[in-house]
Amino acid sequence: MPVRCDLAEHSSRRRSAWSGLVLVLLSLAGAACSADEYVAPPPSASMEIVDAGQAATSLATLQRAAVDGDLGAAEELGADTEAAALLGDIVANAVDLGLSDVTFTYVTETGETSGDDGWTALVAVTWRIDGFDEASARTELPVHFADGGRSIEALGDDSARLPVWLSDRVGSRRSPDALVFGVASDKELAIYDRQIRRAITEIRGVIGGDERVVVEVPADTGSLDRALDVASGTYASIAAVTAPVDGSRTEQSPVHVFVNPAVYDAMDPVAAQVVATHEVVHAVTGAVLAQTAPLWLVEGFADYVALRDLDLPISRTAGQLIDAVEADGVPDSLPADSEFDPASGHLGVVYEAAWQVVVTLAEQGGETAVVEFYRAVLGGADVATELVDRFGWTEADLTAGWQLRVAGLG
Repeated sequence: MPVRCDLAEHSSRRRSAWSGLVLVLLSLAGAACSADEYVAPPPSASMEIVDAGQAATSLATLQRAAVDGDLGAAEELGADTEAAALLGDIVANAVDLGLSDVTFTYVTETGETSGDDGWTALVAVTWRIDGFDEASARTELPVHFADGGRSIEALGDDSARLPVWLSDRVGSRRSPDALVFGVASDKELAIYDRQIRRAITEIRGVIGGDERVVVEVPADTGSLDRALDVASGTYASIAAVTAPVDGSRTEQSPVHVFVNPAVYDAMDPVAAQVVATHEVVHAVTGAVLAQTAPLWLVEGFADYVALRDLDLPISRTAGQLIDAVEADGVPDSLPADSEFDPASGHLGVVYEAAWQVVVTLAEQGGETAVVEFYRAVLGGADVATELVDRFGWTEADLTAGWQLRVAGLG
């Protein structure tokens, strides 16, 4: 049998596309690959159907349709009724969400073909929500072409990121401070919108500012995983998550809040509001893009703001931590970053512990000092130096004060 060698592979996360020349050894006896024993194979018959130029023309038509709001032109590109409806929905979404910088650019074939005239290619998509995103997001997704590239059969698969606005028709609610959109009913979007606007009010009462936020609501947990390009089930037990829209982590990367409706919608209104405020804190303070801030501060501060004005007994807001301390004693150290893994079986305890660290700081130095400390550390300042300057504490002092507070919660 022929043995392949010198295979060039280009991979991006969980997808791969072959590039370069595959050199094939014609072996008579199954010998190992050798530089003087291969010949170039004839062109792949499957790749003869690819017309990248025609596909690029179709993508240019889709791009113009999105810019002009021409649903008809987009629908005409659909290989069938379902594809036509999706392409029309995408253009409608672009218009309703106020998208700019919308581009669809042909990148390369994946090697997958369909029938006599269809193939799959990676397509780079860019977009920006005017008034909310400072820079454009960019992602590459598989697009399935048909009819020699003159039509589009489908967008995306389980191997790559699929933005919510490209997945289905979305509804939206817009205010000066927030844009909430997703695959949800008007009633559901109204609830999300109300909670997000309240979250913004609560946050401004603590840290000030006039930042605005975008919230995306995928259809279900699987759609959330695809929107964030994570393994299936990663956020199955998480109500919401704040993340860069395209996975990039540059200073101007668009960061949105993503709701997991399967979990969020099942929460009581008070708990849902806490989650909403917590995530909006992350979004408007740039916490997601901070490179060196410890997670006990990032997550603890978000809970500090979210729980600050709630009149609830500590047995409810820190119940899991109280139970853990009764069972295992007071923790030896502040929560480590590794403990905030979404797959952790004791995530609730860790978040409550982090919240209590920030409460301890507030009791020591006051809320203004906490806010200044948070902003400084997110900006890259040294934690130890900031603790001394703003609170007169070393990390050992903070740990001791926190342990004393935690021990007295029960």
